[in-house]
Amino acid sequence: MTTETTTTAPSAPPTTKRQVLVPLSGLLLGMFVALLASTVVSSSLPKIIADLGGSQSGYTWVITATLLATTVSTPIWGKLADLTNRKLLIQLSLIIFVVGSGLAGLSQSTEMLIFFRVLQGLGAGGLTALVQVVMADIIPPRDRGRYMGLLGAIMAVATVGGPLLGGVITDSVGWRWNFYIAVPFAIAAIIVLQRTLHIPTHKRKVTIDYLGAVLIAGGVSLLLIWVSLAGNDFDWGSATSIIMVVGAVLLLALAVLVELKAKEPIIPMTLFKNRTFWLAIVASISVGVAMFGTSVFLSQYMQLARGKTPTESGLLTIPMIAGVLLSSVVIGQVISRTGKWKRYMVIGSILLTIGLALMGTIRYDTSFALVFVYMFVMGAGVGMVMQNLVLIVQNAVDPRQIGTASASVAFFRSLGGTIGVSVMGAVLGSRITTLVLDGVAKLGIDPSKSGISGGAIPNLSTLPAPIRTVIESAYGEAVADVFLIAVPLAIISIIAISFLPNLKLGSKTSVEQIAEQESAAEALIVASAAEIAGDPAGETLQEEERARHDSAGAADRS
Repeated sequence: MTTETTTTAPSAPPTTKRQVLVPLSGLLLGMFVALLASTVVSSSLPKIIADLGGSQSGYTWVITATLLATTVSTPIWGKLADLTNRKLLIQLSLIIFVVGSGLAGLSQSTEMLIFFRVLQGLGAGGLTALVQVVMADIIPPRDRGRYMGLLGAIMAVATVGGPLLGGVITDSVGWRWNFYIAVPFAIAAIIVLQRTLHIPTHKRKVTIDYLGAVLIAGGVSLLLIWVSLAGNDFDWGSATSIIMVVGAVLLLALAVLVELKAKEPIIPMTLFKNRTFWLAIVASISVGVAMFGTSVFLSQYMQLARGKTPTESGLLTIPMIAGVLLSSVVIGQVISRTGKWKRYMVIGSILLTIGLALMGTIRYDTSFALVFVYMFVMGAGVGMVMQNLVLIVQNAVDPRQIGTASASVAFFRSLGGTIGVSVMGAVLGSRITTLVLDGVAKLGIDPSKSGISGGAIPNLSTLPAPIRTVIESAYGEAVADVFLIAVPLAIISIIAISFLPNLKLGSKTSVEQIAEQESAAEALIVASAAEIAGDPAGETLQEEERARHDSAGAADRS
């Protein structure tokens, strides 16, 4: 299907801090809403799943469903951002999110909750893809670092602070309000964006790659569903596993073939020729595992290994918030002031690796002071790397592909997070089952007659002290093992970031860059027409315009 986008005259980019901050507040509010959807329920999930009669598998799926929908939809939203009105797309994604949130709060079973969390995820995918794309429209790369720091701070508060808010809400008015709390924020974001965000829509022929979108969504979904179910519903080496893996690989292989030939591919394969792009993708995967995995499984550690309430669980994650908040804001300011980014990202990836390794040593009786230090180190690493990966990709690609490139980084980060949470959840469930049953047996109790199941979320307050200690110890050790899984990925991120080309940050917004490209193209057409008409100045003008355009592009990226 081919259509033509509407056209508005290119408007001048914001020139004052106020002109940037006012629309940016709506964008940040939208991103806050998206991340809040994924994290606000994490501290209350043990209680939610228990009330709805779910299991450890259901616990993982409530998280995975949102991440899956976000992951699958992110590249599609990103491609649409390169083809049509970005302001309208952001508002549409917020509306979808509001509807999903309201329905999720009415859930009467785990299955209903999972379904409506998928709807939430579709809206969150749009926000994840579009917020940073619009930031590129109104802020040049050199200045974008400080604002990326603000975005990182918002993400820190939502990602790690969400569990705190969720715990307070659950303990005070009930867990269903965890889903309603984001609705007013989303409505406020829609209003702010409508009144303050003014960006041009460039005239362009639009060809939507429906087949590519279906194949990518199908392949990624099948892969993630396999990762989520394998080890629980069927064995990793079973026939079901083989069928799902082969099916996912075939769908994704077909998607690559389609994308190579599509006029407007969802994820252009040419982007992978850009060294900055594919190295940033590799690094973003491990960051996704750290960001999503910690928020999910830290809550289980605090409640089931340390016996804390949902509110206390949220409060005890504040060191993680502080680490992400401080590092993202401070390093963002430093990058904008100096223009240097690589050294800080390398340091951040090293801190992330160290933090994950330290978290792999925790047990149910580890001093909270040590746990706080470990969380802070890990959070500082995430804050220094996460948003800057998007910044350097935006700085290195064609401005007409910023939407697709930015969404691709977010896509692979979400993909890493989703697969990470699924694998971590499977490992956690298996380890807990083994540790709990072994621990009960050591107490001289027949595991089959104890009434204790490693796969169910226990209510610690109803258990005898010896069995409670067994379960707390099991969760402490199992959660630590989960963090150790992410360490090899973090090491890979260090290597990937170390090999990133150290490109200078540009000084023009994507809108300005596109306007320059269009102006140069028009000048070349005029010069070519003059040459054909026999004007001797035409050839000289044509050469001058090419040289001016080439030198301007080189200066902006050198």
